[in-house]
Order: sequence, then structure tokens, then C-alpha cells
Amino acid sequence: MTMTKYQTKPLECWQKAKELRLNYFKSVMTAKQDGKLLAMVDSGSFLELPAGLGDDYVPFEGHPYGASVGGDPAFSQRCVEATEARGFARDMCAYTRNFWGSMFLNEYLYGGEFPKGEFAIWRSACESEGKFYQLVRDHMDIPGYALDFPLLPGQEKDEDVLDYVVAQLGACIKWMEKVTGRTFDDEKLLKAANNHFQSTKIWAEICALNKTIPAPLDQKTIYTLYFPSVALRHMPETLQFYKEVLAEVKDRVANKIAALPVEQCRLWDDGIPPWYFLGLYRYLEQYGAVVLGSQYTYALHGAWEDFPDGSWAPARLPQERGMPMKTREDILRAIALWYEEKPMIRAMALPEIKSRQLLRIVQDWHADGVMMHSNRGCPGLSFGQVENYLALQKAGIPTIIYEGNAADKRELSEAQVIDRIDGLMERMGIKKLRG
Repeated sequence: MTMTKYQTKPLECWQKAKELRLNYFKSVMTAKQDGKLLAMVDSGSFLELPAGLGDDYVPFEGHPYGASVGGDPAFSQRCVEATEARGFARDMCAYTRNFWGSMFLNEYLYGGEFPKGEFAIWRSACESEGKFYQLVRDHMDIPGYALDFPLLPGQEKDEDVLDYVVAQLGACIKWMEKVTGRTFDDEKLLKAANNHFQSTKIWAEICALNKTIPAPLDQKTIYTLYFPSVALRHMPETLQFYKEVLAEVKDRVANKIAALPVEQCRLWDDGIPPWYFLGLYRYLEQYGAVVLGSQYTYALHGAWEDFPDGSWAPARLPQERGMPMKTREDILRAIALWYEEKPMIRAMALPEIKSRQLLRIVQDWHADGVMMHSNRGCPGLSFGQVENYLALQKAGIPTIIYEGNAADKRELSEAQVIDRIDGLMERMGIKKLRG
């Protein structure tokens, strides 16, 4: 059998991606000594909102930090054990346990004491998020503000829901002015919001280019590239970075520069990975199996419009929809809609929504199979996975599920994962590459 060999080369934007990540965690560590405003902000929440308080605002976000701790198994185990020693269950959000444990130990992964913010804001968008920062607020003895975030499917088109969210955001701004003594600047909010809208739309455009055969990117690379959309999506440097990434990936597509030199099969990845065992993607490369991405990396903060048939397209900017951006309420309404439309969030509400999405994604991204991480560390994203698995099986799509935990190494058997991968490859008739 003759195999097509594609040209490969390192990403030119790779170093900048690493620098953005490193500089972010460093800025959290040095915020207080630099005289900056450090806020404890839920990464799934309205990250750009405190930007109206000043250009010195630095968000300390729980999920990217919890994931990073998960990548250091020795420190992670100390953190989760510190959380469990205080009576918290082992089957709750692993990111939360890592973050809380680091806070309880008063140790920051990147050195020194655990940073303390001046206030906390968070939203309730899953089982744990509602309590995540409530405990942070109480432990640090700082002011905190909780935002309610409805999740009913179809609500993104409900004006009453948008009115409800906008009213909360407006009240939160007044609360932040009170607890910080600062005057809120709507122009700074608008700049941060526009950076967010454009950077997350461009990230979706980048991910859409992975429909190409051969795929220009693979999942392990995407994990590094998507970080700014999570932690820094409101910053101008993130927008500039994604413009550069988009140009580079378009060039790779035009010149058939591939993620892997041999692409024998294409897989879709469902769920959060075990951060301490990213070697599973290297193992898949032995089969010439390119992992295209996941809803987690594409849509956690990529901006998509979700259509009734399950297909996705990069979202239109508020300005492209004719939405005004002249008043504070205009800006907050655009922000509320941008968050409410996230297809990944709505898929957490009903398994059939996610099944429909998965079936269309497999079609549109030309995936040959699916691997699913039954992640005990995130009940929200694991909800309905058995139903999703059955829907994929019914459609004749080769699929495996492996059990584990995104950020707690005690919950995963690496041997089981490798065995499941081997079984999937055998079922698909894919053999390991020679030499």
C-alpha cells in the first residue's frame, strides 16, 4: 500500500503562544508587587467586564490554572489531597480541587505564595462553578459577586434572558466601582469586548481550517494555541496573535503542510484530556492518526453559531448583525449574547444536542472515528456521554470511551487508554507505521 507523505514544519507562531501563556501566569504572580488590580475571575465568565476598571487589570482564572496544576502530577496530588482533607468529595471538579488545594497550601505552581485578588466575580454555568469562587471569596476574605447564567437550550434567542443577564452585568459594574473605589470606563470595556469578539471568532476560523485534508493542526498543538482564547481573550495582543496564527494556518492549507507526515485516519476528541498524559497523542501518531480537535478546544471560547442541523460556522460579530455598540447597555447586550450562544455550553444541558453536534462535526471535519474521555473530573462535560456514544455507534462511527480524570492522575490507567486506542485502530484496520 502506497502512503501519501506530506510536508511538515514547526509552527512559526509556536514560541509566541508559549510566551503569552508564560507571561500570563507571571503577571498573576507579580500583580500585587507591580501595583496592578488582581481579580479572581471564573475563566468561563465575563472576563472582559473588569477591564473597565483600568488597563492594570489582571484576571486570575481558575480553570486554566487548575489544568496547569494537573500537568504537574506530584503537585496536583498534594493539592487534591489538601482539598479532600477539608471534606470535599473526590468526584467533584478536578480543576476546582487543584485550585482550592493550591490556595489552601498557599503555594503557587510557578513559585511563591498563592496570589490573592482584591475581589472575585463568577457565574453559575455548571455544577461546581457556582461554589468555586464562593469558597475562594470566603477563604481570602475578599468581596465577591455571583452572576446567574441560564442554560436552557434556545434561550440565546430569548430577549427576556438577555435582559436578565444584562441587568446583572450592569449591577456588577456598580458593585465593582463600590468595592474598588474606581470609576468604570465604558470605552475600556468596549475595547476589551471587541478584542474578545474578534479573537474568539478568528479562533473559530482557525479551527474550521482543520476540515482540510491533510489537517494543518493536531490536538496537542491546538492545546497550546487555544490558551489565549481562554485566559487572555480580552487583550489586544491576543487578537494580534490569532491574526498571525490564521495567516500561518491558511498558508499551511494552501501548501499542504500537514500536522503529521502520514495521515492514515482522522479522529475527533470528546472531552478534556488527562493533562498529565498528553503522551496519548504521541502514541496515536505511531498509527498516523491525527486528532483534529474537540468541542472543548474549538468551542470553550471559540465563537460559533450553531445551526439546527448541528453544523457550526464562525460567529458573526455584533457589528455584522447590526447590533449598536454606543451605550453601556449596548455593549453588555452584545457580551451577553456572545456568551449565551456558545454551542458547547448548551450541549451540557441535553445529550441529544451534543449528539447532533458530534454527528455533524464528524461529517464536516471528515473524521473517521471518535475517542471519548469519560472524565470524572468534569461531570458537566461527561453528562450524557453514554447517549452520545450510542448515537455515534448507531451511525456506524467507530468510537471508544476511556475512563479517567482531567487533572487527577489517581483516576486514570494509562494502560487502559493505550489498550482502547489499539482496539479502535484494529477495528478501523489501521496498522502502526514502520520506522
